[in-house]
Amino acid sequence: MEISHSFRSVVITMLVTLLAGCASTPEEDITRNWTAAQFYTEAKAAVKAGEFQKGIKYYETLESRFPFGRYAQQAQLEIIYAYYRYDEPDSSIAAAERFIKINPLHPYVDYAMYMKGLANFNRGVGFLDRWLEDTYSKRDQQAARDAYRDFEALIEKFPESRYAADANKRLVYLRNTLALHEVHVGQYYLDRRAYVAAANRARHVIENYQQTPAVPEALLLMIRAYNALELHNLANDARRVLARNFPDRLGEIEPQGKDSSNSN
Repeated sequence: MEISHSFRSVVITMLVTLLAGCASTPEEDITRNWTAAQFYTEAKAAVKAGEFQKGIKYYETLESRFPFGRYAQQAQLEIIYAYYRYDEPDSSIAAAERFIKINPLHPYVDYAMYMKGLANFNRGVGFLDRWLEDTYSKRDQQAARDAYRDFEALIEKFPESRYAADANKRLVYLRNTLALHEVHVGQYYLDRRAYVAAANRARHVIENYQQTPAVPEALLLMIRAYNALELHNLANDARRVLARNFPDRLGEIEPQGKDSSNSN
């Protein structure tokens, strides 16, 4: 009896699929008999080698198979960094929050807090964004605010932590960035003749972000907004503050007539 060509093709396809499945079985079962220590060692080695996805998989499997004990706890801590390096900031933040909640008295809980702040600090930031500070300050600042709260909480709770010094430097940077962002928003309102909103943004910077590079910019913005509103007494008050603290910036104030003409 002659076997049709189509039937032979089906049989060959099934055999190839079966053989492929058999060939992959040993690889899938490679960790079947691993101990918790083996999982931890292999995960750590994978992360060190830059194989973050593999390291994450091993850490997750370690915790699921051996949920109790020091290796599981260490996996919970170290997966925070693995997610961070794998450019999964949300997963890194979630892992850090989980570790902090489960292990509030752990000797390395300060590290988890620091990594949470670091993940927020770099969330959604491209390679060049930190160098182009003006562009970065114009972006949505929710992640920056979250990072600020994270680093602030770390320093408040663990002022002697080995991560406190770096966290403090990042706080200064974030504070400057948040202040400059408020100025950009204020300028946006000014350009659209929403002068009250512009003045309010400028006042917010002066009241909440003193000693940042954005303060003279906020004073200039306030002067322009108040002049446009014909609130010249308030504009002159801001001008005096600018003259006393940043006299070199006085030349940037437009003649009052020009400011006033913007409101027409």
